[in-house]
Amino acid sequence: MSKAFVAILMGSDSDLPLLENTMNILKGFDIPYEVRVASAHRTPDVVSEYVTDAEKRGAAVFIGAAGLAAHLAGAIAARTTRPVIGIPCDGGPLSGVDALYSTVQMPGGIPVATVAVGKAGAKNAAYLAAQIIALTDKELDEKVKADRQKAAQEVMNKDKALQAKLK
Repeated sequence: MSKAFVAILMGSDSDLPLLENTMNILKGFDIPYEVRVASAHRTPDVVSEYVTDAEKRGAAVFIGAAGLAAHLAGAIAARTTRPVIGIPCDGGPLSGVDALYSTVQMPGGIPVATVAVGKAGAKNAAYLAAQIIALTDKELDEKVKADRQKAAQEVMNKDKALQAKLK
């Protein structure tokens, strides 16, 4: 069996700079991933076919990033029972609030884990995907824990430097 991977779909190639945050974190954890451009509205058949195929090939988690109407994560969730994480992109006239509402308001029985709008959400989608996969991968679980400890240490180091500066 091949290693579990994360399937990332974006509604437009203009979302790629945002998703580079997601991909960089997944790379740091050595989690394989695939990236596709597919629109829930303009190419719904492509979304459906890709989700079905990726699930058969071992996709453990799906990430859907879209702005404006942001139906992509919901369209993915409608076609799989694997975990789906929605990233509301921070564009358009409402700066991503419309995408947030579209992503978070799923009907009961078709869940989408929704992360923050924009860059923080793109990062958190990767961390959440890593945590999901780590449930069955002890080595990855240790990497996720070590990363969390490293982040905490960085905050403590910054505080220590601030306290020294204020004296």
